[in-house]
Amino acid sequence: MNPTLNPFPRQRASQLARTGPQTQWLIDGLWSEQAVGILGGEPKCCKSFLALDIAVSVASGAACLRQFPVRRTGPVLLFPAEDSLAIVRQRLEGIACAAHVGFEALPVEVITAPALRLDTPTDRQRLLETVQQLRPLLLILDPLIRLHRVDENDASQIGALLSYLRELQRQFQLAVMLVHHARKDSQASRPGQALRGSSELHGWGDSNLYMRRKGSQLTLTTEHRAAASQDHIPLQLTQAGSALSLTVCETPAVAPAAPAPTPVERVRQTMAQLQEPAPLTHLRKLCGMRTAAVCSALTELSAKGEVVREAKGYQLKLPFPASSPIPPRGNGNGKPLCSSGG
Repeated sequence: MNPTLNPFPRQRASQLARTGPQTQWLIDGLWSEQAVGILGGEPKCCKSFLALDIAVSVASGAACLRQFPVRRTGPVLLFPAEDSLAIVRQRLEGIACAAHVGFEALPVEVITAPALRLDTPTDRQRLLETVQQLRPLLLILDPLIRLHRVDENDASQIGALLSYLRELQRQFQLAVMLVHHARKDSQASRPGQALRGSSELHGWGDSNLYMRRKGSQLTLTTEHRAAASQDHIPLQLTQAGSALSLTVCETPAVAPAAPAPTPVERVRQTMAQLQEPAPLTHLRKLCGMRTAAVCSALTELSAKGEVVREAKGYQLKLPFPASSPIPPRGNGNGKPLCSSGG
């Protein structure tokens, strides 16, 4: 045994702490504090609108999507690699209007460089120095495909980019949101598995958001490393004047499901469709019930005066009598109502 090595610390399981640290949120239910993660979805699913809504919320303190409270506010640093700066301004201004916050003093800083490459040492250093100067609470990079020239399917190559962003997050204690595309026609896959490229992207995130579109309906799914997730939050893109913003749809009230019919109701409903008496064996097949259950239902219906037994089988007496005395069980001659002759 090497005397210079110390054993690992250990503790009996019964002495471990009962509770751990609670999840700290940047935005309740959407993004945990100082989390790195993916905002993913197929093209034209309003991913950028959601990213900008999150930017406005964190910068202003207004509830994200007018529903999810913000727990910490501070500057946001944004690099929009696909949209023109004029479009970015128009969208941010519209979202600020929908959120009822002032736009002019909103601390959302936009990187205006034509390109930012996370796979080059020079741009990594420039981004680090920009973050160091601004000290943002949240960094949003949109989208990943415009930020590198590596093979997204190669875990080692994409892992190097993600490791750099994780180091940035830890060094400056900020949250990092990476907007990323999902594969086309990936509706059948789990949202995280639908992301383009290596599975490293899915596993990297502390908080992940996924946008999906089915026809005109947009839905948002959340996924967290250390908190409960939410599925299929319905969203819609709304317009007020020239301002566009995402909002959470009101979920329509769902009528409670009708209770399953009782055996008596099933037998009654089946017999109501018949034009002539039916033997017991035929009724059992039509109802999809055990013989004993059909017999019990027939006995009860007979006691209520709703069913009569004839030579060819059982028949519903219509219309039902309003009230009738309950006769003794059997058919009046001492034989049980359901005999083997059916």
